[in-house]
Amino acid sequence: MIKHTAIFMMILVAWLDGRAVHAADTNKPVLPETVKTTDVPDDRQKLGPGDRITYRVIEDQDEPRPLTVTDSGDLQVPYYGLVHAAGKTSRQLGREIKTLLERQLYFQATVIVAVEVVNKARVNGKVYVTGQVRNSGGYEISARENFTVSKAILSAGGFSDFSDKRHVRLVRKTADGEKTFVINVLEIWQKGNLDKDLLVQPDDLIVVPARLVNY
Repeated sequence: MIKHTAIFMMILVAWLDGRAVHAADTNKPVLPETVKTTDVPDDRQKLGPGDRITYRVIEDQDEPRPLTVTDSGDLQVPYYGLVHAAGKTSRQLGREIKTLLERQLYFQATVIVAVEVVNKARVNGKVYVTGQVRNSGGYEISARENFTVSKAILSAGGFSDFSDKRHVRLVRKTADGEKTFVINVLEIWQKGNLDKDLLVQPDDLIVVPARLVNY
């Protein structure tokens, strides 16, 4: 009797250990799928003709597709057709395509659009710099870099001796009317506050005023 009881206890312990191991395995946290670097949308670089992007709809479970923006600024979206891409960031374009797909083809579409190759020969228009700079005029906005207010001023030869570096104005025409932004370029240069160095857009006007007092 004692021998049978010992055997039963050994079987019971082994069974309980097995359940514990199984529970430990099933309770492990599920790690999220690793996000590829190409799946990170860009909210700064605006697309233009000749740019190559990767396009993916997560629900399709397909690999990302390479697509190229046409000379007219359009993108041939699989299963949908032409969508105008020029002048939009990859994040903006992804949101627009998502809306279009869900309106006609998908119940839910998680769209990933990421910049793969920028057409470095492309010029995105001009920004105009005037006031207290060495060389006033219009300067091309190259697609190869993020062209900011301070870079535009450097392209214009830099500040003159009597410029007000703390109150540089960026004047921009928008659908809601003209908007003016005041940028402290001196603070950007001295403290490295690059997040305050606004990106310029085609036809922006940068005005560098003269300082009223010496400081």
